[in-house]
Amino acid sequence: MSDVRVRFAPSPTGFLHIGGVRTALFNWLFARQRQGVFILRIEDTDQSRSTDESIQAILAGMKWVGLDWDEGPFRQTERMDLYRSYAMKLFETGHAYWCVCKAEELEARRKEAEAKGLSPRYDGRCRNLRIASPPGDAALRFKAPQTGQTMIDDLIKGTVVFDNTVLDDLIILRSNGYPTYNFSVVIDDALMGITHVVRGDDHLTNMPRQIPIFEALGFAVPRFGHLPMILGADKTRLSKRHGATSIMAYKDMGYLPNAMVSYLVRLGWSHGDQELFSRQELIEKFSWDHVQKSAAVFNPDKLLWTNAEYIKASPPRQVAQALVPLLEQAGLRKEVEAVSDEWLAQLVVLVKERAKTLVDMVEWVRPYFGQIVTVDEEAARKFLTPTIIAALNKLIVRFEALPAYSKSEWENSFKQLVEEEGMKMGQLAQPVRVALTGRTASPGLFEVMEVLGRDRTLFRLQKGLERASTG
Repeated sequence: MSDVRVRFAPSPTGFLHIGGVRTALFNWLFARQRQGVFILRIEDTDQSRSTDESIQAILAGMKWVGLDWDEGPFRQTERMDLYRSYAMKLFETGHAYWCVCKAEELEARRKEAEAKGLSPRYDGRCRNLRIASPPGDAALRFKAPQTGQTMIDDLIKGTVVFDNTVLDDLIILRSNGYPTYNFSVVIDDALMGITHVVRGDDHLTNMPRQIPIFEALGFAVPRFGHLPMILGADKTRLSKRHGATSIMAYKDMGYLPNAMVSYLVRLGWSHGDQELFSRQELIEKFSWDHVQKSAAVFNPDKLLWTNAEYIKASPPRQVAQALVPLLEQAGLRKEVEAVSDEWLAQLVVLVKERAKTLVDMVEWVRPYFGQIVTVDEEAARKFLTPTIIAALNKLIVRFEALPAYSKSEWENSFKQLVEEEGMKMGQLAQPVRVALTGRTASPGLFEVMEVLGRDRTLFRLQKGLERASTG
């Protein structure tokens, strides 16, 4: 078995951000490639912002994109005794001390330091007081190294060096007994045996705060890797003004999970010029060596193109299955229940070249459900007119007389009639298209008939004839 153990550790303070999904994806790919372990950990110690609703949103988002975890989900709020015991171990070994500075005092000193052009870090005045029995509002601080450097060989950025003289003494336990992020994450990573910590590069500055805690507790320091952030088109950090940032919003907009994965993995990683990947290809080809060091730019148009390509390339039954919830939301539940999975897959094949999202597809497939079709009034006034009655009536008679009902039989009969009547294809095809689909644009006319079947084709043609007669 591989010794690779990685984690994705989101904070449940809102929806699952697509940047978080990319981080999870890179960790997941590495674990799957190395037959390692992928752990999901919920970092919910921020009592004021963490919600159960957000936890459920994270789990739903991970499941939708198919990033399954091997252990977890763990919640930090269920591990509080662990954090406190290790905090006290640091205190007992002289690596931490009680701080009795009041919040208002700390704020005043911070402002004073900034006014003098100095670093606003904690000045360490409680560091050597050796407070053994602190008051109830005391916080526990870690004694940060004050000399030397902290250096890592980052998986993505290469050698990164921090000067320890700029570090302050980090609070590891707040006065309310809750651990801070930089402390709890070290304890979790150590006890869960995390071998590689791969996260966004907004955490890069946390690294020199965390490594000394690993070392003070005698824990092995994992390998670190910091992913460049995702930017909007204006080169600022991706936010709502650039479009949706929640992964589940893309599900609602009709994107396929495999398309999202393939697009997100290309935001910062490449394998030659290849744009589209199967999951297995990603697992086989993923490498930290090909993760770029600079920020990636989110391009909604490229994502839309990727999704359209996956709609065309994915198995029709798979697309049909993903389409069903959107059809039900569009008020077509009864119609969907009345058809077979095979027919729905056939319908997907009919329209997949025209739809860029599943939401697009809902509109393309709507005319094929039910017996009666809603006809666009402008299209009807233009094409279902008295001038088409004779030809349309002859077509119905011919179709009714056909001994076999197939695309080729309909097409041959149709073309023979057009030739006999001295018409152009479009002169009959457009009125027939409007009668069958209610629209002037559709997939191939005879493919449409094949999906509708004999009875509905004839019924709708008859209704179109009636409309032309009253036009």
